Amino acid sequence: MNGPRQVLATDAALALIERLKARYGELMFHQSGGCCDGSSPMCFPMGEFLLGDNDVQLGEIGGAQFYMSRSQFEYWKHTQLTVDVVTGRGGMFSLEGPEGLRFLIRSRIFSDEEYAELKAAGRA
Repeated sequence: MNGPRQVLATDAALALIERLKARYGELMFHQSGGCCDGSSPMCFPMGEFLLGDNDVQLGEIGGAQFYMSRSQFEYWKHTQLTVDVVTGRGGMFSLEGPEGLRFLIRSRIFSDEEYAELKAAGRA
């Protein structure tokens, strides 16, 4: 992909992704739109979450594809998302829940130059 990465992961998140992959196989993420579990990145076995025509892939973290709905992407397209992990209860449908950990999103606004690169690449 051209331009800056739209989704990253901390070392702690990557380590948890590897543990979950060892237990469940290939994984995928979908950024929740605010229903039920707030705005948490939800982790599923690959293919367990049914994607629709309105879902956008932002990239991959730890080999797991990361998606969000197109309508939510319109709000987040100016930001780089970083998936992190903290102690606490995760989403009830997300795989990290039994680990006593939860994924969460940290974000930063892209610079004007970065955002221009994303637009030029058709990714914003």
